[in-house]
Amino acid sequence: MFDIKWIRDNAEAFDAGLKRRGLKPLANTLLQLDEARRLHLTKLQDAQARRNAASKEIGKAKAAKDEKVANELMAEVAELKEFIQGGEEEERQLDAKLKAELEVIPNLPLDDVPLGKDEKDNKVIRKVGTPPQFKFKPKQHFEIGEALGLMDFETAAKISGARFVVLKGALARLERALAAFMLDLHTGEFGYTESAPPYLVRDAAAYGTGNLPKFAEDLFQTTNGFWLIPTAEVSLTNFVRETTLDEAQLPIRLTAWTPCFRSEAGAAGKDTRGMIRQHQFSKVELVSITAPEDSRAEHERMTACAREVLKRLGLPFRTILLCTGDMGFAAQKTYDIEVWLPGEDTYREISSCSVCGDFQARRMEARFRRATGGKPEYVHTLNGSGLAVGRTLIAVLENYQEADGSVAIPEALVPYMGGLTKIEKPA
Repeated sequence: MFDIKWIRDNAEAFDAGLKRRGLKPLANTLLQLDEARRLHLTKLQDAQARRNAASKEIGKAKAAKDEKVANELMAEVAELKEFIQGGEEEERQLDAKLKAELEVIPNLPLDDVPLGKDEKDNKVIRKVGTPPQFKFKPKQHFEIGEALGLMDFETAAKISGARFVVLKGALARLERALAAFMLDLHTGEFGYTESAPPYLVRDAAAYGTGNLPKFAEDLFQTTNGFWLIPTAEVSLTNFVRETTLDEAQLPIRLTAWTPCFRSEAGAAGKDTRGMIRQHQFSKVELVSITAPEDSRAEHERMTACAREVLKRLGLPFRTILLCTGDMGFAAQKTYDIEVWLPGEDTYREISSCSVCGDFQARRMEARFRRATGGKPEYVHTLNGSGLAVGRTLIAVLENYQEADGSVAIPEALVPYMGGLTKIEKPA
């Protein structure tokens, strides 16, 4: 969320950033709200000062036995008290109105983010691996999984409805194997600390990462007010909410494998077959908390960590730099990693890695203090998928499928599969 003082001092840059996002200028509207708020606050402070002064004058008037003046002053104090009480409520309303405007404004893109309206304007920056060539027509993941008898959408629909799946046997183990492999890689080689965070969060946590209030319809809420996490980013990033860290504690790198829950409110008709877009899926999340000057380098590092998972699994992929019109709400810059799916004959997103600057930190009141002293500063936050486990399972099924319907296990996963090298239909 933006600081109105920063907008006041950088109105042109603020509106220029919004324009790159495809949004109308807002600085003038926001500053008018802020001016009305500040003018009202000045009047309120003047009234409070006059009330305090008049209260002292009452004592002097009574000491001088000047009842007329004392009564006039008491009447003035009563009027001021009534004005102040109403004024404090108006102050709260003006504060809330300005906050409501600020909290739905997306983050501003960094200068090197390409200008564009949607995914058509994204920029491919690298490709790794060559899509496999098959001597047969490759199938989509759900065709493979159902033929193996290990991917059951019908039972899931009976239990929960559309956009759910039941994985069985070797496919259930494959999902677990993928998550364990990712966690071992990120913790063992890349320095992330594994956590097992809550899946239910309060309003303040969802607000801190920018999911509330604007994207409430994309989330699931319990009857007693908790929100189911759409990604472990929400829980992990909020580890530092309302905290002032020491500079020596940075960077903080966290990872977790959790279920994720999304209503897919805006996805009607999209990816209705298979596991691509579900209400519940699992993901290994990466979160970093850094000093401001380190966040851009950390973004490159985080994206490289996510890419390494695909390299070790032998899956072809490409990295995309998102344009200004396709970035997420809290992001300053985002790389998407897209894996090749032979059954669809296209690349599909499997990871999204974003640097958010101090946008989330301001909402969470997350700061750090430099070793050299001085006023605490806001940290920078980053998040990324390392990777989406379900979509990685899809990619393995489609890229390692064989003519007889079986699926070879990538070498890196064999130890996690108890030595199993191939998934075949149970006898």
